[in-house]
Amino acid sequence: MATIHDVAKLANVSVTTVSRVLNNRGYISEATRTKVFKIMDELNYQPNEIARSLLRKQSNVIGLIIPSVAHPFFSELANHVENYAYELGFKMLLCNSQLDKVKEKDYIEMLKRNRVDGIIMGSHTLQVEEYKNLSSPIVTIDRQISSDIPYISSDNFSGGSLAAELLVNKGCKKIAHICGNLELQLLANQRTIAFQAIMKAKGIEHVIIQTDMNVFDQLQYEQIIHRLFQEHPDLDGVFATSDIIAAFAVKECAAAGKRIPEDVKIIGYDDINAARWMTPEITTIKQPIAEIGKTAVDLIVKQMNVEPFEAENILPISLIERATT
Repeated sequence: MATIHDVAKLANVSVTTVSRVLNNRGYISEATRTKVFKIMDELNYQPNEIARSLLRKQSNVIGLIIPSVAHPFFSELANHVENYAYELGFKMLLCNSQLDKVKEKDYIEMLKRNRVDGIIMGSHTLQVEEYKNLSSPIVTIDRQISSDIPYISSDNFSGGSLAAELLVNKGCKKIAHICGNLELQLLANQRTIAFQAIMKAKGIEHVIIQTDMNVFDQLQYEQIIHRLFQEHPDLDGVFATSDIIAAFAVKECAAAGKRIPEDVKIIGYDDINAARWMTPEITTIKQPIAEIGKTAVDLIVKQMNVEPFEAENILPISLIERATT
């Protein structure tokens, strides 16, 4: 395997010159730069990225830890983070925690060892102190863990209010809200708080169903919704905290012979791509997934450059009405 010394010898320059070319430091003539890169190609020389990052104290790598890459919201988020980070000259390390505390901690330690420039946290199973002790810039998504650490969330309260009001305005008399486990203390819980407030204000009968602690385990959704309709056959409205859960509700209605939207009206959350692929297409509360990803990267860069930043970043949502209402 070729080394930096081999490149320097064949290019007839010093090792320092090759290092300057690699790290774009100091004055190097264009002729020398071209010659060094040509020799690198000929020798198939691969620079030691860890050594380079130690030298320039920047790795140009951002870590993203998410609960499940299989979940459409997080896969779309990862796609936007990677695209935007790449435009700014960064690579992304994707870590799939599966809401496992041990796995999440292992990934954090790996990112620290690789001296990443920052960590975007979309998974939050560890104690708050684990995040506060990180020396790298950090951004959290949908969870506020410290006044010093910036976080991003969509306007969950407004989203819950819009969904509840639409179902009420459509004439629903008994509405179910299916949400994640409220013990997780996520900002998404504001959707449930808003839903409850509207139901109470309007005097609408309602029921709230929570998932277990593994909120992204889709195997439980079918069982939860099947049991819900068995216990409450007179339900005529469903507000699901994700489009995936809403899709399972559509499936259960079809199995039970309930017409959508005539018998049951359904609203999801997120506006993932699959919400438009369903039949019928799902009415949903749109989270600005691309903007969340972009904002997360921008907040990492601002911390790296010691620039001022907003700790609280609440992004607007919108109602996308489709065939399920």
